[in-house]
Amino acid sequence: MNPLNYFVHESSYVDQPCTIGLGTKIWHFSHIMPDCTIGDNCNIGQNVVISSGVTLGNNVKIQNNVSVYTGVTCDDDVFLGPSCVFTNVTNPRSAVNRRGEYAKTHVGKGATIGANATIVCGHDIGKFAFIAAGSVVTKTVPSYALVMGNPARIVGWMSEYGHRLYFDEQNQAICIESQQVYVIEDNEVKRIK
Repeated sequence: MNPLNYFVHESSYVDQPCTIGLGTKIWHFSHIMPDCTIGDNCNIGQNVVISSGVTLGNNVKIQNNVSVYTGVTCDDDVFLGPSCVFTNVTNPRSAVNRRGEYAKTHVGKGATIGANATIVCGHDIGKFAFIAAGSVVTKTVPSYALVMGNPARIVGWMSEYGHRLYFDEQNQAICIESQQVYVIEDNEVKRIK
């Protein structure tokens, strides 16, 4: 019987001390470094690195080949697509030690970061934001924003269920799946029902 309340594939390494929540699964060839916190029911894909000091909320899904570096925090229900990239220093040089200069990046509840997207450090991702595959985020992304391109720009807004929102003349939109109602005011989206 497994005394752990989480699963770690035999090919992966979990350095102690760290905190890993109930029901979390860590798959092949991943490395969990010491002093990180991973919430309940997370799914850590193959070849993932979680660096020291990282905090992941509950139900975070990380696809294959992602490195989550020191300075990154993710709220509950975040999705990190395959091979997406976080940075933690804006001006890296091999010959210059910048470990004391790591910038922080916060990913809000329910946000999605698509495959091969790059998040330049120091720029937060708002709750339920949607970063399209291959985008390069160079500034803070507001909640519910749909961004794409290099550099990433706001091209629309997304519901909490991951559907594009289309606003009417009263600046309201309804999610086609959940029927939740959203408003847009001063270039910010809020759910009202």
